[in-house]
Amino acid sequence: MATASSSSSSAAVTERRGIPGAQFVEDVQTYLTQLGLDVNSALAFLQERLQQYKLVEMKLQAQQRDLQAKIPDIEKCLDVVATLQAKKGTGEELITDFEVSEGIYSQASIDDTDSVCLWLGANVMLEYSCEEATALLRKNLDNARASLEVLLADLQFLRDQVTITQVTIARVYNWDVHQRRIRQSSPKDS
Repeated sequence: MATASSSSSSAAVTERRGIPGAQFVEDVQTYLTQLGLDVNSALAFLQERLQQYKLVEMKLQAQQRDLQAKIPDIEKCLDVVATLQAKKGTGEELITDFEVSEGIYSQASIDDTDSVCLWLGANVMLEYSCEEATALLRKNLDNARASLEVLLADLQFLRDQVTITQVTIARVYNWDVHQRRIRQSSPKDS
């Protein structure tokens, strides 16, 4: 029986994009023996790993919020470029409000245009033709969606590791309590 449980508890621990996989402990005694740790050291190690997982989870959630805010901005930019292209050649003037500063807007009149300026970041703005801008924005949108998809998979993997670690902590703690009870009841019986 010990052989079966030790082989399943020493199964390969996987990793995903730098996030170490948690090991499910089926046999606590074998786990402690393999690591050469006592119960308190094992619990301290597991608690530390749990805190590391929580820290990584906070970072990934911040990245998720950033991407979820970025995607609608890119979509809005695509809509604006599409509107400019639709108005092009109609001789119709486009009246719009634009944000000058946070909470301060001004009205502008846009005549036919063949180009738009896009903020690239780091205080850099470049002028692109409408077609180039559309292609760039679509590429950025596809990249942001793909990044969000990978990020969500990472978060799910991380949540699984947190759960496994919490279960392992509970199993080690409960095993220790059980062992203490056995030791306490043994001298009384003798």
